[in-house]
Amino acid sequence: MKIISAELLQGAANASQFPVNRFHEIAFAGKSNVGKSTLINSLLNRKNLVKTSSTPGKTQQINFFLINQAHVFVDLPGYGFAKVPASVKKQWQALIEIYLSTRVPLRGIVLIIDVRHGPTELDLQMKHWLDHYQRPVLVVANKIDKLKSGQRVKHLKQIQQDMQLPELPIPHSSLENIGKKEIWSHLSKWLRPDNDPDLS
Repeated sequence: MKIISAELLQGAANASQFPVNRFHEIAFAGKSNVGKSTLINSLLNRKNLVKTSSTPGKTQQINFFLINQAHVFVDLPGYGFAKVPASVKKQWQALIEIYLSTRVPLRGIVLIIDVRHGPTELDLQMKHWLDHYQRPVLVVANKIDKLKSGQRVKHLKQIQQDMQLPELPIPHSSLENIGKKEIWSHLSKWLRPDNDPDLS
């Protein structure tokens, strides 16, 4: 997909701040520091649209990005080992659950896994939770460049097995420009005009 424009639409620290729009939304989820922001920037051919940080828990709200004035990418707070108070973690968790379970324009979720380590227990819980709510999920195995070529297929197959996926996760590396075309091919199906949200 040709990216003509990409801008921050809105940040939401609670459900009342979710934007009202008729655009399809695709959410990006994963544990803290798994590379969500880097992946979104890579897909959008931007370097700093989504702020990246080596500090887990940098994203502390749900951020909505308007793409080509036609659809929205949603950057969810990372879950897991973020160094924040337990009360803040609970607040993030509640906000994410409200969004994922009730958001009508949401067409699908990109669930990002660190290919080196495979899915954590929290990743497996997220996949189970999304399946329960019948939310379409695309699993992306990020940071594939961190593995030697001979290790890559083995790790991808292990993720497929651990998460009970019908096919291998899509490997991605922004450094080696791996996977972007394949990810966009999948996302484009979710963003088709005939896949309109039912806002009635």
